[in-house]
Amino acid sequence: MKIGIISDTHDNLPKLERAVSLFNKNKVDFVLHAGDYVAPFTIDKMNALSCDWLGVFGNNDGEKKGLAAKSMNRIKEPPYRLKLFGRKITLLHDPQSLEIKKEKADLVVFGHTHKPELAKLKDKLVVNPGECSGWISGKSTAAIVDLAGLTARIIKI
Repeated sequence: MKIGIISDTHDNLPKLERAVSLFNKNKVDFVLHAGDYVAPFTIDKMNALSCDWLGVFGNNDGEKKGLAAKSMNRIKEPPYRLKLFGRKITLLHDPQSLEIKKEKADLVVFGHTHKPELAKLKDKLVVNPGECSGWISGKSTAAIVDLAGLTARIIKI
């Protein structure tokens, strides 16, 4: 099972459209968003995915009620723990808000730093897809994770 991961879309609709297209083209089974959508109108782009999705709020998501309503409550307070395709996943925005090493999960996903990161901590995979928006680094990225093998790759959008 493949999942797509994005974060820090920050209202950049063209980049978000490209990320959605990338995930649809790669036939991912689910998408996780690690926060900082910013405005509720970005949810229309997320709903163009060919699969289901969910996410968490980030520090720049000021209009939480609107985001929650528009997403049909797919956006949760971080950290959000779920089981997906047999794997325990922890989804959050700010990595400083949780002791990742102590987290009992197969996969930990975060954003906030705008820097792509892939790390293996014993039997745990840690993924920051970087920033979808490209506003800060000038590089728009996302990630695709193979949950069966617990491997990931960062992809330029």
